[in-house]
Amino acid sequence: MTTEPTHLADLTAARLTAGYAAGEFSPVEAARAALERAEAAQAATNCFARIDAEPALAAAGESAERWRRGTPSGPLDGVPVTVKDLILTRGTPTLRGSRTVRAEGPWEEDAPSVARLRESGAVFLGKTTTPEFGWKGVTDSPRHGVTGNPYDPRRTSGGSSGGSAAAVALGAGPLSLGTDGGGSVRIPASFCGIFALKATYGRVPMYPASPFGTLAHVGPMTRDAADAALMLDVISGADPRDWSQLGPAAGSFRAALTGPVAGLRVAYSPSLGWDVPVAGEVAAAVRSAVEVLAGLGAHVEEADPGIADPVAAFHVLWFSGAARVVEHLDEADRALLDPGLAEIVAQGAGYRALDYLAAVDTRMALGQAMGRFHESYDLLVTPTEPITAFEAGVEVPAGSGHTRWTGWTPFTYPFNMTQQPAATVPCGVDGDGLPIGVQLVGARHADALVLRAAHALYEAGAAAIPAPPAP
Repeated sequence: MTTEPTHLADLTAARLTAGYAAGEFSPVEAARAALERAEAAQAATNCFARIDAEPALAAAGESAERWRRGTPSGPLDGVPVTVKDLILTRGTPTLRGSRTVRAEGPWEEDAPSVARLRESGAVFLGKTTTPEFGWKGVTDSPRHGVTGNPYDPRRTSGGSSGGSAAAVALGAGPLSLGTDGGGSVRIPASFCGIFALKATYGRVPMYPASPFGTLAHVGPMTRDAADAALMLDVISGADPRDWSQLGPAAGSFRAALTGPVAGLRVAYSPSLGWDVPVAGEVAAAVRSAVEVLAGLGAHVEEADPGIADPVAAFHVLWFSGAARVVEHLDEADRALLDPGLAEIVAQGAGYRALDYLAAVDTRMALGQAMGRFHESYDLLVTPTEPITAFEAGVEVPAGSGHTRWTGWTPFTYPFNMTQQPAATVPCGVDGDGLPIGVQLVGARHADALVLRAAHALYEAGAAAIPAPPAP
């Protein structure tokens, strides 16, 4: 176990609310500490599209009064939170990293997850950066520029929720809302050394519906699995605007953290059975995390799920969604787009309906195969990424031979296609001090089990990595 941090900006959400209840410190003090870190994080990594200091301090003051009266609004009352700049937030522009979005608004609605956080009394610090419309696995955009990694700002933060990952890693709020259509909470969490969960599709309601369809999820990005469970308890609340939501959860995700890991059937797949060149330091760190699970009593064996790489089908679905995103733009606005986005838009616009339906067939077959696999195994464990963070400002690592971001993140997008819960846990650093993540994948609806296994890794000390340098 590690020593508890003493700076307010380094405390988890659970520790903050316990401190508020005990009168150790106030939400105003926590908000000030988080805002100070936000300004420093922004200067170091460019992780914010905007910081809303005055509204945050006003909300923190209201929270402090509720705690003084002993009537907090919910389990996250007074906790500093950031929101990815793809997610609607009432009273705040959602610019989506694009010069084609007009800031004037009006911005009159909260997305479901934001609404649930607001009802719980969370304090919104600001909006975090994203690539344009969240289209790729790194974070740079025509509107807000390049977001760097908190461990080395010359490296990428990952994406598309890279601003959220950098903000959490640097203490600008312990919680952030991200989105994940092909790995977009897990990729940056892995590169930035934090926790993230893509829950089962529909567990967190979405509105507006994503143009990328049912690939897209909203998920918590946090300091640890316990905070993610606490956050998921709040944001998984039902919302009538999402026709595909799962409805209320059967129980508390936070309460389920304490269940046993002993006896779980774990399949460790170093490369999903594909020809993926996983960096040696990454492979070693992931294997060590798997050994911790075995030491906790899980039944671990090396096994691949027997699936083929569905990247071609994913591209049809993803690129078609990108074409839909910008369909309404005129020629002048299209000239403002990220050139890489413009390329996949052109490709997506050229697919036929039959191409799309063939990709759906591939997706359904993949889901069936993973469903059968999970009859034998409770968890699938893989590296989150085969590499650590590379140069910032580029879509693919230099010399990799990849042409699109999907080439270097083969372990993430398959589980958007299958709608399974998948989390990333930090499990080490490479020789350059850059974080490494291990991915835990469960069967559909097994969100609580994934969180429990991730929490066990934290409790065992397997997720303890050095903090990033102070910005």
